[in-house]
Amino acid sequence: MPFTPRTVLEMIAVLGTLGSLSFYLLSVLGIVSFLGAVRRQNRGAPVNTLPPVSILKPLKGVDPAIWESFCSHCEQDYREFQLIFGVSDPADPAIEIVRKLQASYPAISIELVVCEKALGTNVKVSNLCQMLPRARHEMLIVNDGDIRVPSDYLRKVVAPLGDASVGLVTCLYRGVAGSTVGSRLEALGISTDFAPGVLSARFLEHGLHFGLGSTLAFRRIDLKAIGGFEVLLDYLADDYELGRRIAATGKRVELNSATVSTFLPAYTLRQFFQHQLRWSRTIRDARRGGYAGLLFTFGLPWAVLMLLAARGVAWAWALFAVTIAMRLIAGIVTAVKVLGDDQIWRNIIWLPVRDLIAPVVWAAGWLGNRIYWRGKMFDLKKGRLIKAS
Repeated sequence: MPFTPRTVLEMIAVLGTLGSLSFYLLSVLGIVSFLGAVRRQNRGAPVNTLPPVSILKPLKGVDPAIWESFCSHCEQDYREFQLIFGVSDPADPAIEIVRKLQASYPAISIELVVCEKALGTNVKVSNLCQMLPRARHEMLIVNDGDIRVPSDYLRKVVAPLGDASVGLVTCLYRGVAGSTVGSRLEALGISTDFAPGVLSARFLEHGLHFGLGSTLAFRRIDLKAIGGFEVLLDYLADDYELGRRIAATGKRVELNSATVSTFLPAYTLRQFFQHQLRWSRTIRDARRGGYAGLLFTFGLPWAVLMLLAARGVAWAWALFAVTIAMRLIAGIVTAVKVLGDDQIWRNIIWLPVRDLIAPVVWAAGWLGNRIYWRGKMFDLKKGRLIKAS
C-alpha cells in the first residue's frame, strides 16, 4: 500500500487510539490495585491510641459551601486536634466565617492567623510558614479551604503515620459541580481524567511520589528534613513538591482510602479554560515526561480522527467502539467505585465535550508559561512562580 498523506494520518491515528486504549487498561489496573490496597489498609486504630494533630488551612476568600466544609473538620471522631486558619489579607471575608466557627465550636481549639508578611510568590505557602509556629502537635495536616471531609477522616489519614516508613499521606478527591457547564466539565475532569491518571501513576511507578493538595498529612520532623515550608515558597505545585521531596528522603507516600470533596465554583467556559490551562502548565513543569505522555490518553479525539482517515471501514468502527467502551469503563468505575461521585450520571453527557477540549488545552499548555492564579498573572519557570511584568 503506497504511503499517501491519508494513510500516514490513518497510521498515526491508529497508534494514538491504541495508546489511549493502553492508558485506559492501565487505569483499570490502577483502580484494581488501589482498591486492593484499601482493603488491606488499617481502617483506623482505636481513637485513644492516635496522636493529637494540627490541621493547617490557608484561606483566600470564600469558597462555595465553605461553612459546611469548615464544620466537617470540627465534627471529627478523634480524640484531640487543633484547627489553624490563615489569611494574608486582614479584610478577607473568610475571617468572619472562622469567627463564627470559633463561636459555634467552643470546645475545639480553633485559631486564626493573619499572615502579614509576603515571604514568596506562593501566598498559600507564605501563609503556611507563618501558621506553623502556632501548631502545637507533631502530626500536621494541610488541606485546601474548600475541602469537606467525612467524620472518620482524621482517623484514616493519621493512622498510617504510625509506620515510620510512611512520610506523607494524601487523598483523592471528587469535585462537586456548580450549576454551570464549565463547573460540570471541571468535575468530570477530576473524576474521569485526573483521578485515573493518579491511580495509573501509582500502579506504574509502584507507589506515589507526590502529594495532592486535598490532603497532605505528615510529621513535623519530616517537614524539617526537607527544609520546611520555606523551600516551597516560589513553587506553584507546592503539594506536588512537598510529596516529591519527602519521597526523595526515602519515606513512602501513601494514597489513603479516605476520599474528600471539593466544591467547585460556577465556572464560565472561559474560567474553566483558564483553570485547565493553569493546571496543564503546572503538570507540564512538574512532570514534563508525564505531560508529554498525556497525548496518548485522548481516546475520543484519536478514535474520531482514525474513523475519518479510514473512511469508516468496519475495523475502524470496531476499534472506535472498543475505545469508547474502555473510556467509559475507566472513567465511570473510578468515579463510582473509588471516589463515590454520585454526580457522574448527571454530568456524563458532557464527557464528549470534555474529551474534545482536552487536546486543545494540552497543546496550549506547551505554548506559553503565563498563568492566572488567585487574581494575579505569573510566569512559570521550572515550576517556580515569577510575577508577570
